[in-house]
Amino acid sequence: MKRVAFLALILAGTLWGLGFPLGKLILRETDAAHMVLLRFIVAAVVAAPFALRTPEARALFKSPVMLASGALYGVAFMVQFEGLAHVSVTLAALLVGAMPALIAVCAKVMGEKVSRASWMGVGAATLGAALIAGKPDGAGSLLGVALSLGSLLIFLAWLVVLKRAPKAPTPMAIPAVTVIVAAFTVLPIAFVMHGPPKLDLSPIAWTSVLGLGALSTLLATAAWQYGSSRVGSASAGVFINIEPLMGASIGVLLLGDHLTLALAVGGLMIIAGSFVVVLGERQAEPGDLQAAPAPAP
Repeated sequence: MKRVAFLALILAGTLWGLGFPLGKLILRETDAAHMVLLRFIVAAVVAAPFALRTPEARALFKSPVMLASGALYGVAFMVQFEGLAHVSVTLAALLVGAMPALIAVCAKVMGEKVSRASWMGVGAATLGAALIAGKPDGAGSLLGVALSLGSLLIFLAWLVVLKRAPKAPTPMAIPAVTVIVAAFTVLPIAFVMHGPPKLDLSPIAWTSVLGLGALSTLLATAAWQYGSSRVGSASAGVFINIEPLMGASIGVLLLGDHLTLALAVGGLMIIAGSFVVVLGERQAEPGDLQAAPAPAP
């Protein structure tokens, strides 16, 4: 089961990483708030059959925990992408790379037992993400840094809230409800900030919106929910570092970015750190690590 869980976490990190190049394509034609709104509308449409199929799934919309988690999820993406408009890509990637460490510390504070191997893996993978990000170039305003850091804390709050989610009637019910609530949360915020979204986008932009919504939002959320509910929080968190690795790899392979020594070494550290976490979990006693119940980074 843990092997499948780790594969799901790898899939989630990979799909979230696709958000970097897809988001760049969309931001050429619209603003960050409308990009987030469109991705969640697409995700909500795809998620609707899973969320509305049974009375038990529909009952999740009455759960305060699910309403809070969905709202936090949508707001976190809004804050993150608004922050990205004011800081460099380098600085943004470096901040995202700090997320696994925040999750590990939060897990420890909340009473989860984090193995020594997991701490080593988290440290190696986080350092690898920092190397991939490179040396910060100073291109960032105080507002952008504050928004970027704030989004990480909101994502962390989302993970904590989802630990209290009610039992799901189906595997897709919680992620489906999460993205639908997020869409309804983002909708009024985007309209207040910029009015109705621009819909006359190019085919490339619309294809990117569909990819962001169906893959980088709904499927990534579902994969994360499945994997993180079956391993410790710190162990799940390390796989978030696949996101900057994926984004950087696409930049090198498809966008013509230069393959630097930092990127190569950082990528190897992320992979090595992930393997250390996997081995640490496999060798731990069943009671050594507490699972994170059904969260949908």
